[in-house]
Amino acid sequence: MAMALQPAAAGLPEAWLIDDRGAGGAVSTLGPSWRFFTDGVMGGVSSGNMRAEEVQGRSALCLRGQVLLDNNGGFVQMALDLPDAPPAADWLGVEIDVLGNGRRYGVHLRTAGMWLPWQAWRAPFEATPTWQRLKLPFTAFEPYRTSGTLRAQDLRRIGIIAIGEAFDAEVCVARLALYR
Repeated sequence: MAMALQPAAAGLPEAWLIDDRGAGGAVSTLGPSWRFFTDGVMGGVSSGNMRAEEVQGRSALCLRGQVLLDNNGGFVQMALDLPDAPPAADWLGVEIDVLGNGRRYGVHLRTAGMWLPWQAWRAPFEATPTWQRLKLPFTAFEPYRTSGTLRAQDLRRIGIIAIGEAFDAEVCVARLALYR
């Protein structure tokens, strides 16, 4: 999806950095730690792990696993709860430095007011075998079992997820931010 980027207002940062993998381990730049989940929380049998490592010369957090559809399952995920809402500003979307095994993954956003675990704003992406910086505009996120308007200042959680089909997942993230 092509889009024209507007210049940032004078003095405002171009990005709100969420994680640049500089803190190491599962700890994000903002302070909270990433967490790993599978569909086992709902009776599924998918399995996997999340691990900090060096990948093609970059510090990254990698999600690996086997996504299985048995028992109504079908996902593995790494997610980060945001300690505070993003600063009020004209954020346009999520920017992610990512690589993987050529499969399709998703960024799932949860916002204030979501209380059911399956509610999210979802945008897909392909994780190629070389590092790439993707810009996912908020307009590309589709509501899943929720309604309303996706607003950056309402963000509370960001997840990277392998979902919906049986496959071997392998996706690594080296940087995550909101962009304007």
